[in-house]
Amino acid sequence: MSESTKSSGCCGGCGSGIKCMQIIEDGTLKNNPIIHQVLGVCSALAVTGRVENAIVMGIALIFVAMMSNLIVSLIRNLMPRRIRMVVEVAIIATFVIIFDQLLKAFYWDMSRQLGPYVGLIITNCIVMGRAEAYATQNPPLPAMLDGIANGLGYAVILVLIACFRELLGAGTLLGITILPASHYTPNILMVLAPGAFFTAGFLIWIINAIRQPRAETEETA
Repeated sequence: MSESTKSSGCCGGCGSGIKCMQIIEDGTLKNNPIIHQVLGVCSALAVTGRVENAIVMGIALIFVAMMSNLIVSLIRNLMPRRIRMVVEVAIIATFVIIFDQLLKAFYWDMSRQLGPYVGLIITNCIVMGRAEAYATQNPPLPAMLDGIANGLGYAVILVLIACFRELLGAGTLLGITILPASHYTPNILMVLAPGAFFTAGFLIWIINAIRQPRAETEETA
């Protein structure tokens, strides 16, 4: 966790709008959970065959990370240290179950497609890591904002991977035909698991290649 994101109070808790922007920037760009920490990769690769699946999974993680960070922060001074992580897991599991039940109630087809992956958010290192490293040390509002930022960073990478895989693997985006079968032969590799690894690795390489010169420039400035 970046030292710059720690605060004694931010946005009614944050201290300033600048501090809030730092939290958002850290979670989405500078300390992106997939690109820089390589967390949540298994679920990222499993649900990125279609853009729609990636969007729903991203929303799920944003919701769970935001709400679990908020509750953990609110009770951070009440949790006995010996069972702190058990309490955190219980809180995370509660919000995962809530989202899963909402998905089953209002979007049954998507619930069937995602299968167990929504439930596996309980063990997602991103959610648990932010609750333990950030929410237990910061006030509720910045903790909630940190959860949103990290969830959003995860969701954006998921959608980018899914766009690439669905377009090349099926010639569609969100089910809409972009590359007609008469002009394009779908790349079956993109539909399979190796295609997910190749796409994620390629995306991480591109983003790091773009950011590295900028980071060097900032250091020498």
